[in-house]
Amino acid sequence: MMEIVCPAGTPASLRAAVKAGAHTVYCGFADETNARNFPGLNFDRQEMREGVAFAHDHGAKVLIAINTFPRAGAEALWYSAIADAERAGADAVIVADLGLLAHAARHHPGLRRHLSVQAAAANADVINFYGREFGVKRVVLPRVLSVPEIAAIKADTAVEIEVFVFGGLCVMAEGRCSLSSYATGKSPNMNGVCSPATHVEYHDDWGALSAKLGGYTIHRVGAGEPAPYPTLCKGCFTAGETTGHLFEDPVSLNAEALIPQLAKAGVTALKIEGRQRSRSYVAQVVRNFRAAVDAHAAGLPMPQGMLASLTEGQAATAGAYKKTWR
Repeated sequence: MMEIVCPAGTPASLRAAVKAGAHTVYCGFADETNARNFPGLNFDRQEMREGVAFAHDHGAKVLIAINTFPRAGAEALWYSAIADAERAGADAVIVADLGLLAHAARHHPGLRRHLSVQAAAANADVINFYGREFGVKRVVLPRVLSVPEIAAIKADTAVEIEVFVFGGLCVMAEGRCSLSSYATGKSPNMNGVCSPATHVEYHDDWGALSAKLGGYTIHRVGAGEPAPYPTLCKGCFTAGETTGHLFEDPVSLNAEALIPQLAKAGVTALKIEGRQRSRSYVAQVVRNFRAAVDAHAAGLPMPQGMLASLTEGQAATAGAYKKTWR
């Protein structure tokens, strides 16, 4: 059976995910060592210890995301996060930075290491490098690969494969958040903040609503039309005579229908995005994916279509899995 890896932005969400049937929960400390560093989210050290204990008591695992890139001169914050994750009893840490992986392998050899999607490892050669040099046991693949491409990668590596199946759809190869950094001075993979709210503005431009980030107009919609949150990777841009989204319209990823194909491709774990979501959202998504995975494992027809109301704008896509945008 494939493992369901579920988000937990708060201790309450962790408990909700575990009770709903999550095999594994991923979360982060309340600082810039993780890529979801927002007010009101994440765990202090005591909460993390208690969360790990709760999960273990209920037969679930906890992965701690330490997946941002350390700032020069401030490495101690990231080193202490690795040590604190081990002390909390984490089943693994999710890391992107080469230097931090080397530190973890050298000073915490008993702590299991997973490679973050922020590392953008998308071929067997680089995945095997991480496994050989840093003892990485699992890689989270970026959301740019089709199912046949995932199967081809798995055929050439013993490293476990984890893929995203539901939630926000980040553009192209993760770890390349330079647009956000350029516009605001902050980015997810350096500060844990994407499109910080302090840089977001909305303006009424002669009946149209303009959404701006760091002074740059990202979207402009007509009166009464829904305005998406202004993220640069999903912005609507004009180049020459063509206007459109850089990747595709801001919609959610939903790959529940592809569970049989992903299992055949050798995928170990299915990852759900959403550490900024509510505990009720997390619980509902987990219950539905657990039902689908259990049905597949038992050789029964999988329930489908139960998650439509939870997608962004009630619209979903299979994204790169089917390469409709390539």
